[in-house]
Amino acid sequence: MRHTIIFDLDGTLLYTLEDLKDAVNYALRTRGYAEHKLEEMRRFFGNGIRFALQQAEPTLPDAEIDELIVLFKEYYGKHSMDNTMPYDGVLPLMQTLSEQGCRMAIVSNKVDEAVKDLAAHFFGDYVRVAIGNRADIRRKPAPDTVFAALEELGASKDDAVYIGDSEVDLATARAAGLPCITVLWGFREKDFLIEQGADCFAERPEEIPEILENL
Repeated sequence: MRHTIIFDLDGTLLYTLEDLKDAVNYALRTRGYAEHKLEEMRRFFGNGIRFALQQAEPTLPDAEIDELIVLFKEYYGKHSMDNTMPYDGVLPLMQTLSEQGCRMAIVSNKVDEAVKDLAAHFFGDYVRVAIGNRADIRRKPAPDTVFAALEELGASKDDAVYIGDSEVDLATARAAGLPCITVLWGFREKDFLIEQGADCFAERPEEIPEILENL
């Protein structure tokens, strides 16, 4: 069994979609653009907020997207925990992994400050390292955040596994040379994930310890 677990955050550990939706719609509404419904937004997230806003308004120039990002951060910084919560079974999973001697980290394309705040608030008893999007490191699917997390944990990739919910996570795991467990309670559908090359799935968090034993 591998004892170093690198988790994605949104759609994997935390249900964040409503708060992300509200922040995106606040930014769009403030600038006079149409808002989007929750299920429509599901496919926007996973590759950072710039990508999400570009999906929401594909014709906008970069300068206008920059303005929307400022508005998004303004709102999300105050409302990132309004509706956000761990998925059912995630905290018991972390307790189990901790008891088995696992070291855990979070890597995300969410803004670094928000990643650290959410990780500390919800998973501070279990997660030693949390890394988000920041200027000095390439975001996923580049493997840089994974390698940085492994270095902070003092761990080797030979002992590590990546757990995520999206095509970005699959690409990140491949780039880092890690096996990937893809969860099915997040932001993507199974058929789409299979098309992206996923071949190891968890339908519920409690399945993950057994999967880890067989990797």
